[in-house]
Amino acid sequence: MTPTGRQLPLLEIDLLRTFVEIAETGSFSRAARSVARTPSAVSMQMKRLEEIVGKTLFVRDARSVRLTGDGEALIGYARRILRLSNEAVGMFRSPELEGLVRLGTPDDFGTRFLPNILSRFARTHPGVEVQVTLGMSKGLLKRLDAGALDLALVTTGGGRQMLERGRVVYTEPLVWGGLENGCAYEQRPLPLALATNGCAWRASALSALDAAGLPYRVAYSSEHCAGQMAAIRADLAIAPFAESLIEPPLVRLDERHGLPPIGDYQMVIAEGRNLGPAAEALVQQVVDGFDEMTGRRPDPAQVAAE
Repeated sequence: MTPTGRQLPLLEIDLLRTFVEIAETGSFSRAARSVARTPSAVSMQMKRLEEIVGKTLFVRDARSVRLTGDGEALIGYARRILRLSNEAVGMFRSPELEGLVRLGTPDDFGTRFLPNILSRFARTHPGVEVQVTLGMSKGLLKRLDAGALDLALVTTGGGRQMLERGRVVYTEPLVWGGLENGCAYEQRPLPLALATNGCAWRASALSALDAAGLPYRVAYSSEHCAGQMAAIRADLAIAPFAESLIEPPLVRLDERHGLPPIGDYQMVIAEGRNLGPAAEALVQQVVDGFDEMTGRRPDPAQVAAE
């Protein structure tokens, strides 16, 4: 209700679905094919949506369509409403799945990303047990190939061999992390705290230093992110980290500190053989969870196999 007591109009799901398709394809005609409507029907839908919100949502030219500032503000709401609608309907319409799904993930992703995904999955599929194994990507893939896991979230620096194992669900920059007001980055050779061999972050960081001609030494190795954090907090080393992991007392180090850029890393959802319905449902939940977190779908050019 508005302050004057008047009820606001409701946002219609079909309008929002078409709106999101236009935003993601940049075209009314391509969106029309996606939602199985004619272009004129799609235009009428968007006229109706603009009437409901009282704002102009699109800027159109001869070749493309883009969102206005108000359209950009609405797109986040639209995606969340559609996802919540799908979750609500799925809870009542999805088959009653039961069984065990064995999921592997690196430890830092397990604590950062999985809670929300698993919480939602538990609400929509309460009869499915999810068994989570934490470990390094290389070891998780071995367990996947051996049949000890059904799914594995693994990291890659973008190598095609890894990308062919599954679909990219997340991309984030890798950056150098050091202690705030620390001086470890000034030492030569540069002291590093790294994961053990086989880690994509380690390989990307060392490649960047080699390309820049910077001398370094591996001062500390740990299979878990907490071990690297300890070395940084003691100002004994610096380390490559996901940008989202840089929080006080850590700071981001870059070219101003004499360090080269590292590049991005990707997270891939890799699947075992002969997935059952419960595992396939969890795959979709993982994909949807990362889509919601990033506010967009993964770049199809980065997906080697779907």
